[in-house]
Amino acid sequence: MKGTMRAAMAHRLGAALTIEHLPIPTPGPGEVLVKIRASGVCHTDLHAVQGDWPVKPVLPFIPGHEGAGIVAETGAGVNHLRAGDAVGIAWLHDACGRCEYCISGWETLCERQRNSGYSVNGTFGEYAIASAAYVARLPSGCDFVGLAPILCAGVTSYKGIRETQARPGEWIVISGIGGLGHLAIQYAQAMGLHVAAIDVSESKLSLARSLGAEIVVNANDIGALEDIRRGTGGGAQGVLVTAVSPSAFTQALGMVRRKGTICLVGLPPGEFATPIFDVVLKRITLRGSIVGNRQDLAEAIDMAAYGKVQAMVEPYPLSQVNVVLDRLRVGGIEGRAVLDMSLAA
Repeated sequence: MKGTMRAAMAHRLGAALTIEHLPIPTPGPGEVLVKIRASGVCHTDLHAVQGDWPVKPVLPFIPGHEGAGIVAETGAGVNHLRAGDAVGIAWLHDACGRCEYCISGWETLCERQRNSGYSVNGTFGEYAIASAAYVARLPSGCDFVGLAPILCAGVTSYKGIRETQARPGEWIVISGIGGLGHLAIQYAQAMGLHVAAIDVSESKLSLARSLGAEIVVNANDIGALEDIRRGTGGGAQGVLVTAVSPSAFTQALGMVRRKGTICLVGLPPGEFATPIFDVVLKRITLRGSIVGNRQDLAEAIDMAAYGKVQAMVEPYPLSQVNVVLDRLRVGGIEGRAVLDMSLAA
């Protein structure tokens, strides 16, 4: 008998999570048991526990998909990992490995994928099961709390920037300077881009300035879009929308230049207005992007491990997970909240 672990469990959509003692799971073939050291808290976790999206998670479940820790046990057939290896559990728990998307490096589009903390139990606990083929390798002796947000917020931002196809020396607008946006500013700079930042929070705009954004604009200002267009010489080549507000999606169309690309990674419920005339005549590309594949994840981790990108984190004990979700619900967290399993309740 392995004993028990503490975990945050969702029993009813829209209700608070409960901290429970559950049996420590056993890894099956191709799986590993990971002792979680830290788990970032993503806006997707809030959507999951609220049941915001059309496909609901199956109750009960353990949320969380930014889990960093060490391999505690390996299942049958796992030969490339061993106990003690530092790994990360990301949103993509596993995929079929056989469809056109999987074999072309787009496993994040696999229709048979399973997602950590949504369709399988996630990382809001002291242990979690992961698919050995899909865990991320972390540097030995790493800062688990600091790297946990890279497993979703980091790779999502990095992939989204690449999807804008903005090149070094060109402009990118980062819309929404939260858990994803503050990392996006850093990734964009590391990739040689000029950065403009836009948000409705003055504290988050101050954060953007401190991170080196060259243009900082409050989205509520009457002249916000004109300020962006003027500062970027006619509009940015790329716009990355991380904000969880449909109005930010519409606003992005006023910040991009002709032949530019808007990449949407925020997932607010609802729809947004799209001016067909502008999209067609200006040859604007609207592109969605969901996290990144395993190679994208490795690259995002490497950039953070080498100090090019650093997540701004607020550590919390697992027992405070509902406090974190409440703060996230009202936009009260700058950077990323992280559940640190070493902190006492």
